Amino acid sequence: MEKRYMERLVGKYCKIVTKEPGEERANVVTGILEDVDYKDGFILVDSSQGLGCLRIDTIIAIKPGKKHRPENKTRLNDDEADVGIGTLIVFIAMVLVAAVAASVIMQTAENLQQRAYAVGKQTIRDVSTGLRVIGVTGYTDVNKTKIEYLAIAITPRAGSYDVDLNKTLLYIQLDNYSVLSLNLASKANRVTDGGIFNTLNLSLLNATNYGVISIHDRDDSIMKTNGISTADQAILIVNLTAVLSATNGLLPGEVLEGKLVPDVGASGIFVAYSPNAFKYRVCEV
Repeated sequence: MEKRYMERLVGKYCKIVTKEPGEERANVVTGILEDVDYKDGFILVDSSQGLGCLRIDTIIAIKPGKKHRPENKTRLNDDEADVGIGTLIVFIAMVLVAAVAASVIMQTAENLQQRAYAVGKQTIRDVSTGLRVIGVTGYTDVNKTKIEYLAIAITPRAGSYDVDLNKTLLYIQLDNYSVLSLNLASKANRVTDGGIFNTLNLSLLNATNYGVISIHDRDDSIMKTNGISTADQAILIVNLTAVLSATNGLLPGEVLEGKLVPDVGASGIFVAYSPNAFKYRVCEV
């Protein structure tokens, strides 16, 4: 080949046909002709297999041409693009699912926290709140044959929340079972000079209600809102002549059981033992 012809093809994409001495078949190499070295008898070709050299004396023919992107490589690139878009869609879907799951978990955790707080607060209130019976005193008839009225001294338990007496029921059990509630018309904020059993209008008390006398109430809550709070003391008055209608009172030697049940918290339980004989009209039971 002529020197001037080879140099014209430098930098061009060429199809080079070579045949080694003694070989019957020719080889075809395609690539960019980078350089021609006539002195050493080599050419440099940048083909798809990399940069290599061919001996000039083995070249049968060389033809310049245009570089075409193989059809299968185009399809490969397109396939790679499709896979990339699919991966992106899956990734976005995973992010959305994770966000929704995180939102649900956070909302559930918040609801559980609020519920646990409410349950814990209610449990503490139920455990700590309640009424305690300090003592029970009876008041007999004029002839001292039976106890006609009962005075029950109460106070909240230590650390108790306020207790609404209007929602507090008094259960009394002897031959029958009676349930009494607060008579809002039978309340007094102090004991009069006549004593506990002469403070209230006892005629207003019947078999279904009891009266209350405030003994120690700094904020006057018992009279204003029927609420008894910590350190307060009160006395409940019960008309046993109406509650125990069969005997018109508690006879000597009888045992009366009672329970004071607030709307929230622990109950106050008491047992009243009637003496076999009454020395005074007022007696401890």
